[in-house]
Amino acid sequence: MAHLVLPWRRYGTPALIAFLLFLNSSLYASDETVVNDADGARLTLDTDVVVPDGLWETPREPLLVTPEPGLDEIPREEASSSDPAPSATLALPPPLDPPPLKAFAVMLDWYLSPQHAALVIAKERELFEDQGLDVELLSPADPTLPLKLLAAGEVELALTREPILHLQAHAGEPLVRVGTLVETPLNAVIVTRSTASVDEPASLAGLRYGFSTREGESVVAERLVPQSIRQTDDFVEPVNVHFDAAAAVVDGRVDVIADGYYATLPDQLAPEGIDSRVIHYEEIDIPRHDGLVVVANATTLAHTVQSIARFMTAVEQASHWMIDNPEAAWALVTERHPILDNEVNQAGWEALLRRMSLSPAAVNTRRYQAFEAYLLSRGIIETVLPVSRLAIDPHALQE
Repeated sequence: MAHLVLPWRRYGTPALIAFLLFLNSSLYASDETVVNDADGARLTLDTDVVVPDGLWETPREPLLVTPEPGLDEIPREEASSSDPAPSATLALPPPLDPPPLKAFAVMLDWYLSPQHAALVIAKERELFEDQGLDVELLSPADPTLPLKLLAAGEVELALTREPILHLQAHAGEPLVRVGTLVETPLNAVIVTRSTASVDEPASLAGLRYGFSTREGESVVAERLVPQSIRQTDDFVEPVNVHFDAAAAVVDGRVDVIADGYYATLPDQLAPEGIDSRVIHYEEIDIPRHDGLVVVANATTLAHTVQSIARFMTAVEQASHWMIDNPEAAWALVTERHPILDNEVNQAGWEALLRRMSLSPAAVNTRRYQAFEAYLLSRGIIETVLPVSRLAIDPHALQE
């Protein structure tokens, strides 16, 4: 077969092949007698074309990048069964430490009692901690101190009763209710003389009255003793028994306690041979009201409302757990505070649970309006305060 050797300069491969085909076709078309070599062989498409090495660009070898050990590829000779398999999975960072708990001081209205059970259970079941609060329950040395300490900013919350809240608010104290622990009054009039009757004012003339709070002095005693009785010669002004009602009755200093804790006081007097009867406030036309409320300092509420809302969330959880587990709740309270484990408290436990608030943050607006109206009608206050000045739902302030 004939060979055509072309002394051509170095061109790219595609251009050279195109040129050769063009030359071949041109020669063949112009003169069929043209020969390509000494043998006279005709140049056809089957003719082998030999390109000198100098005219052909040798393909470059692909650039191989050897991965560093520990990356996606490891040389076979360096890998071994003992080497850890490479992985693109990153280890999770260590868990962050939980934020520190916020110190939160709550001053009780007096010494610890079953009426504070929701607070005790919320603390013992770590419900406050779940809300980010380190709650400290404090008992005052003097029951008149809690609201004073709250107004001074020494504690975050304090406990009191709704009538006292009304009176203190009208006195200018920056107090506002943020929760309710007990929905009905825990106090009542305790009378130790069977002949006395609220329906017969004359039977009250010779009685001696005792009280422990402003509620008993300004609201209840004022209602029990009409002005006509107060003007008699044998009338004795009500005296402050300083939260020791049983001793005052036993010693003969008083015959009536205007604001006695009716769940326990009659049982305390019975062993002393003193019979007593309970006159609930509704029987003397004092409106139904919240028995035990949680109050905050209104001047700092904007800064504390989030913590207060979390506090009330924990209290609500504790209240529901108590209702669902009354026996376990009693066991938990008395185990943590053995001083509460006595027959009197145990006998009143079931009745107390029925009075616990299951929505402690919610406000019963009608109650606060009705009590303001009552105080105004009795001449105890001169103007009516709006409910928003007296009571709020801390959850509503966050919406």
